[in-house]
Formats: sequence, structure tokens, C-alpha cells
Amino acid sequence: MNIEKSIGQSIAVKQQMLTDTELHQKIRLAAEVCVKAFQQHGKVLLCGNGGSAADAQHIAAELSGRFYYDRDPLYAEALHVNTSYLTAVANDYAYDQIYARMVKAAGRPGDILIGLSTSGNSANVVKAFLQARLNGMTTIAFTGQKAGKLDELSDILIKVPSADTARIQEAHILTGHILCEIIEATIFPQND
Repeated sequence: MNIEKSIGQSIAVKQQMLTDTELHQKIRLAAEVCVKAFQQHGKVLLCGNGGSAADAQHIAAELSGRFYYDRDPLYAEALHVNTSYLTAVANDYAYDQIYARMVKAAGRPGDILIGLSTSGNSANVVKAFLQARLNGMTTIAFTGQKAGKLDELSDILIKVPSADTARIQEAHILTGHILCEIIEATIFPQND
């Protein structure tokens, strides 16, 4: 295990992100559509698997709780946090239906679905995006650099310039934090 190598690889991915103006524009656009949804009393739903589920929950908590300062809560929810629902749907239907079924129930036109998938091919996230389109929602995908099924299903596609799962997830939470910061500062501006 080479600690310096891992840190260096993480920094290298973020250096690429730092100079990628197209990526910056997509993050800004993602923030803008989230702000619009919140201002119109909509919500942001998030989904992912494993570490991506943890990141989805983390981002939802920053939005619904607070990020940098005290302010009113925003309606953001990670779709995997109800374990009774999750295990029932996975058992009674199929694991790839867990998010699509909740999106069908909770998603409204103008709402946002953010899906995190390092491969861009997670079957349950893909099906959720298909359902979100039927519901009139805006879809935002956080993926890695390789082409995946979410590429074609995303209104806004945020691709991290890496094929390494750990590096992609590190960049996803950075992107999520940037998104939360922009949303919070836009909806709840503070005088410095």
C-alpha cells in the first residue's frame, strides 16, 4: 500500500477537474436546476449503491439539514434510507426496481433526480432515470469517465475524469459539496 501514490492519484483527478471548464459549467447548471426546483417547492431525490449510496445520503443531509450556516431546510432525500421499503421491494419485485418504484411514487414534474454511479451502468439507477423521465423530472448523473447507460438518460451528465472507483467517489463528494455550497448561497444569501 503506497499512501503517497493514492493521495497523488486523488490530487491528479482533482487537478483535471480544476481546469475542465465544461465540467464547471455542468456543475453550475446542476446547481441552477436544483435551485429552481427548490424555489418552486420541489425536491431533490438521490440514489446510488454502496459508497455512492453513502454519498447520496451525505449530499441529501447537507441540503435538508445545513451546509455552511443555519437556514431553512431544503427537501432532499436519499432513496435508500427506508430499509423496510428497500428490502420489501427488492424481495417482492427485484433489486433493480428499488429506486424506480419510489421515483414513481414521489417524483413530480420539476423535481430533480441525482443518480451516482461510478460505472454509469447501475441497473437500479438506470431504471430510476427512466421513471424520472416519465415523471417529468430533471436527471443529473454523477459518473466516471467511461461511457455508460446513464450518459443517454441524463439531462446533466457530470463525468469525473477517472476510471478508478475510489478516485471517482472522492470526486463525487467534492462535486456534491460544491453543488450544496452554490445552492445554499443562492437560495439563502448572507451578507459578509
